[in-house]
Amino acid sequence: MAPSLGISKWWAKDSTRKGNPVVVTMENPNYSVLEIDGPDAAFRPVDKDRGKNAKQYTWVLLLKAHRAVGCVAWVGNLMWALLGSIKKRLIFGEGVTMESEKSWKGRFLFRLILAFLVMALCFLAFEVVAHLNGWHYFQSNNLHIPETSEIKGWFHTVYVSWLEFRADYIAPAIVSLSNFCVALFLIQSADRMLLCLGCFWIKYKKIKPTIEGEPFKSADLEGAGCSYPMVLVQIPMCNEREVYEQSISAVCQLDWPKERLLIQVLDDSDDEGIQWLIKAEVSKWSQKGINIIYRHRLVRTGYKAGNLKSAMNCDYVKDYEYVAIFDADFQPNPDFLKLTIPHFKDNPELGLVQARWTFVNKDENLLTRLQNINLCFHFEVEQQVNGVFLNFFGFNGTAGVWRIKALEESGGWLERTTVEDMDIAVRAHLNGWKFIFLNDVKVLCELPESYEAYKKQQHRWHSGPMHLFRLCLPAVITSKLTFFKKANLILLFFLLRKLILPFYSFTLFCIILPLTMFVPEAELPLWVICYVPVFMSFLNILPSPGSFPFIVPYLLFENTMSVTKFNAMVSGLFKLGSSYEWVVTKKAGRSSEPDLLAAEEREAKAMNHPQLIRGTSDSGLSELNKLKGHQEAAPKPPVKKMNKIYKKELTLAFLLLTAAIRSLLSAQGVHFYFLLFQGVTFLLVGLDLIGEQMS
Repeated sequence: MAPSLGISKWWAKDSTRKGNPVVVTMENPNYSVLEIDGPDAAFRPVDKDRGKNAKQYTWVLLLKAHRAVGCVAWVGNLMWALLGSIKKRLIFGEGVTMESEKSWKGRFLFRLILAFLVMALCFLAFEVVAHLNGWHYFQSNNLHIPETSEIKGWFHTVYVSWLEFRADYIAPAIVSLSNFCVALFLIQSADRMLLCLGCFWIKYKKIKPTIEGEPFKSADLEGAGCSYPMVLVQIPMCNEREVYEQSISAVCQLDWPKERLLIQVLDDSDDEGIQWLIKAEVSKWSQKGINIIYRHRLVRTGYKAGNLKSAMNCDYVKDYEYVAIFDADFQPNPDFLKLTIPHFKDNPELGLVQARWTFVNKDENLLTRLQNINLCFHFEVEQQVNGVFLNFFGFNGTAGVWRIKALEESGGWLERTTVEDMDIAVRAHLNGWKFIFLNDVKVLCELPESYEAYKKQQHRWHSGPMHLFRLCLPAVITSKLTFFKKANLILLFFLLRKLILPFYSFTLFCIILPLTMFVPEAELPLWVICYVPVFMSFLNILPSPGSFPFIVPYLLFENTMSVTKFNAMVSGLFKLGSSYEWVVTKKAGRSSEPDLLAAEEREAKAMNHPQLIRGTSDSGLSELNKLKGHQEAAPKPPVKKMNKIYKKELTLAFLLLTAAIRSLLSAQGVHFYFLLFQGVTFLLVGLDLIGEQMS
C-alpha cells in the first residue's frame, strides 16, 4: 500500500529545512521514500558534456538547418513576389496607370536620370568585358596605363582611352561635387545633433510652458459675465467626405461655454453631394444648441489661405479674441481650449500656441510607420527646441490657437504660397510675436496611407517653403530682428532644413554614389555611406523608440523620398509650374473603436444623456451601425483601385541596381549592399508596392 500523499501539505506549510536528509526503507521494499531539500538535491550536478551524444548534436544541426532553409525560402518567396509584380505591372501593365509629368521640370528631371542610366549601362558593358579579360586597372590606387606592346585589339585601346579621360576630367568633377555635398551633409548632421542635445536638456531640466494660477474656475461657468474669452473655431475643408463628420463632432464637444464659442465650418467643396452632407451635419449640431455656422465660397481662390481670409473678413469676428484652427481630419479632445487659451493670459507678446499631432493610423502599414518617425522628430525635437529657446517655429496650419490681433498686425492670411501657415508664422515672427509649443497637448489626426497621397503632400511641403523664401527674404533682411534671429531664419530655418537637406540627399546618394562605382578614382569613404547616415537615422528614431526595428527601412525610404523633395525644392526655388499646385491629401477616415466609443460618450454627455455602458446593445454605436448598414445596402458603383508607375523612381532603381552589379565586380562590400537595398527600395516605391492602393 502506498503512503498517504497528505504529507505534501505538511511540506508546503514549512519551507525551512530541519535536520538531515533521511532515507526510509521497509523490510519488504516495495517502495522507498527519499526526503530531499529541493528538486535538484536528489540529482547531483553532472558534467554537461556527458549528457550530450551524437543523436542530440544531429537534432540541433537539423533544427538550425531547418531555420536556415526557412529564411532562404522566405527571401525566395519575397523575390519571387517582387519579380511577379514587375512582370505584371511593367511588362503587362495590369491595373496600373502611369504617373503624369505636368511640368517641363518634371520631364527634364526624368530625362536627366534616364541619361545617367544609359551611361551607367554603357560603362557597365565596358567594365564587364574588361573584367572578363583580366584588365583590373580599377583595383589599383595609381592608374596604370599599359605600354603599347601590351595593347591588344581596338576594344582594349578604347578602354584605355576611357580610363585616361575618366581620370583626367570626370573624376575631379565628381570629387569636387561629392566633397561639397559631404560638407553640407556634415553641417546638417551637426544641426540635427544640436537639436537632439537641446531636446535632452529640455527633458533633463523638465522645461515646459506652465500656466500661472487657475485662470478658469468651475464657478465661472455659472456667472453671466465669466472670465472665459471669446473663441472662434475654424474647420477649413474641401471635399472631405471621409472625415468631415468626426472632425465636426469633436470640435462641437469642446469644453467651453457655448455663448463664448463660435464654430465656422469653411467648406470649399465643389461636390454638391458633399456640401449637403456637411450642411446636414452642421444643422444637426446647431439643433443641439451649438453655435455653429456653415460657410461656402462662391469664388474659390487661394486654396486654404483664401478660405481662411474670407472667413476672417466677417463682421462678427471683431467680437472674438482668439481663433483655433483644425483641419478636417483633426479631432481635438474636449479640454483642448482649456489647455491652450490660458497661456495667453498675462502674456501680451504671445501670438500662437501650437499643439502636437498624434495619429490614429500610425501602425496601419509600413508607410505610416515611417511617416510617424519623421513627424515625431519634427514635433518632439525641432518644434519643441525652437519653441523653448527661440520662441519661434513654423505654424503647422492646424491644431493651433492664434491671437486674432497677431494675425491682423502681421497682414492676415495671404494667398501667395501653398504654405500659408509658414507664411503667417514668419511674418508674425518679424513683427515680434512669440510662439509656444505644447508637447503634452495632443490632437488626433490621420496620416496618408498611400504613396500617391504622401508624395503630393511632401511636394507641397517642400516647394512652398522655397517659394516663400524668395518672397520674404527682403523683409527678413530689412526687419528689426537681431542678427542672430535673422541668421537662424535664413540659414537654418530655410536654407539648411528646407533646401540643403533634399539637395545633398538626392545628389550624394542617388547620383554621385552610383557614378563612383564607374569612376573608382572618386570613391566615397565608408563613413559617408554607412556610419553617419545610420547614426543620424538613430537620432531621428529616438523620439519614437517603438520604431527602432524600422531603422534600416527608414534610412532607405528617406533617400527614396529625396527625389520628390529635390524635385519640389527646385520647383519652388525657381517658381516653376507645380510650385503653386495644391492637391488635398487623400484620407481614409480611420477611427478605432475606442475613439468611436469616446466620441459617443462625449456626445451623450453634451446631450444630457446617461453615459454609455460599454458592451450594451442599446448604445449610440448601434444606431450608427444601422445607418451604415442602410448605406451599404444601397447599390454603389464598383470602385477600382489602381496602382501607379512612378518613372523617376523606377529609373533610379535600375541605375542603382546597375551600379550594384558594377560594385559586385570590384568586390566593394558595403557599397554593393547599400546600392542593392537602395535600388530594391526605389523599385518597390516605383511599382507602388508601399502603402495602400488609391481609388
